[in-house]
Amino acid sequence: MTITPQTEMGTILDALPGARRALFARYHLGGCQSCGFSPNESIASLCERNGGLDPSEMIAHLVAAHEHDKALLLSAKEVQKRLAESPSPVLLDCRTREEHEAVSIPSSQFLSQELQQQLFAQDPMQEIILYDHLGKNALDTCAWFLGHGMQNTRVLQGGIDAWSREIDPSLPRYQLEIEP
Repeated sequence: MTITPQTEMGTILDALPGARRALFARYHLGGCQSCGFSPNESIASLCERNGGLDPSEMIAHLVAAHEHDKALLLSAKEVQKRLAESPSPVLLDCRTREEHEAVSIPSSQFLSQELQQQLFAQDPMQEIILYDHLGKNALDTCAWFLGHGMQNTRVLQGGIDAWSREIDPSLPRYQLEIEP
């Protein structure tokens, strides 16, 4: 995807799942209501209304952050291979409890706050693989884990949806209703 100053933020967020995190970390944009942006706002507009930031610099930052995020992603086939190894990684479901209870990857655990604290107190080199519905939000959780010293944390690219399409078609696919 080619990003220009006229590219809308919604398009960018769809193509670069970690874009919101990258914008917040560097520019403090998109993390709260006072610094938020709408999906149909262009990069140029966002830069202009935030002190005349350089759109080219912002685009370069988004692309570099996306390249970094790509290194954290594992294909469904790679995750399947790693789960068959001994010791197998910890597979964590970052979705809601309701989603996890409705359909989950066998051997995965629901990521509760209690489990997270237990993991943070263990070996920081333990392999952890996170997944969500479509592979977009787990990157933020991965950044959180990495920031807390869990150096061997990765994300299932495409989430449980990719797992269902590529590995286990018996797992039902679903769509979440988007609230207006």
